Amino acid sequence: MARPLRVEYEGAYYHVMSRGSGRQRVFHGKEYYERFLLCLEQAHDRFALECHAYCLMGNHYHLLVRTPRGNLSRAMRHINGVYTQYHNYLRNTDGPLFRGRYKSINIEAPSYMLEVSRYIHRNPVETSKPMVQRLEDYCWSSYPVYRNQVACPGWLYKEAVFSELESGQPTKAYGRFVEQGNDEETEKFYAKNQWPAVRGSERFAENAYLQSNAASKEVKRPRTVISARKILLAVAQHTGCAKSSLLKSKRGRGVDNTGRGLAMKLCQEQGGMKLREMAELFNVGSDSAVSRSITRTNEQLANDGSMNRLYKCILQDLTP
Repeated sequence: MARPLRVEYEGAYYHVMSRGSGRQRVFHGKEYYERFLLCLEQAHDRFALECHAYCLMGNHYHLLVRTPRGNLSRAMRHINGVYTQYHNYLRNTDGPLFRGRYKSINIEAPSYMLEVSRYIHRNPVETSKPMVQRLEDYCWSSYPVYRNQVACPGWLYKEAVFSELESGQPTKAYGRFVEQGNDEETEKFYAKNQWPAVRGSERFAENAYLQSNAASKEVKRPRTVISARKILLAVAQHTGCAKSSLLKSKRGRGVDNTGRGLAMKLCQEQGGMKLREMAELFNVGSDSAVSRSITRTNEQLANDGSMNRLYKCILQDLTP
């Protein structure tokens, strides 16, 4: 069966969903949910991905996003890829986590913004056994933000949905709208075995395909792949260590592997190197060991401000 067509263009809105392989759980507790939200924040910072609504369930997730740069595939590759690394590190496992590619539906905005956001937010109570009595109590969705129960993070945008309510009190109006339940059209749409690539009027769909085709034919400047040698030299210069020491595994109490971890991360993201190539370069025994090292580095970057500043300085030198 042919893969569904990807419709990508600047400013497009999407309903995105991805499920665990074999319907396995992808979120096992608070730390996992928080890691995924961190991936959304990273996608916002790196790819300008705007998240307008989300709901993280046990074995799948839903997102309502907008892509100002027309780069959904790139942003989602980062989200699913980095989260898989986090997940496998925490579970001490390896291999793919999600079932195939994510599903995405290009939606006509503003026509379907409200309905799609409601469908996403109602997931916790639309299961065979509701997960909560009140949707506000499900903390792993953006609904509590919409209800002003928790602060809105910088990467979450609720104004576009609120603007469709035409109410002076959008928080209350949205709450009433969600409590009404999904409308019949929405229920029928998501009951289909296969979702279409576009949800909207015929005119919108035609225009979406035209924009997507035009974007795919544009001559874009190829991404510059940075050599491992240049990356190692830059890391060595900023960390004050010898280039050769970055390629040697050091263990023991008090050993600082910051530079080595940053070099691995940069070789993967900026050098386009595969795990097995990196395992050979950095004298590591297996691909999974490289993946775990990069995951540890990502964790440190998320929690260590000085290390994050160091990383950004190196990255700026490599990609001026």
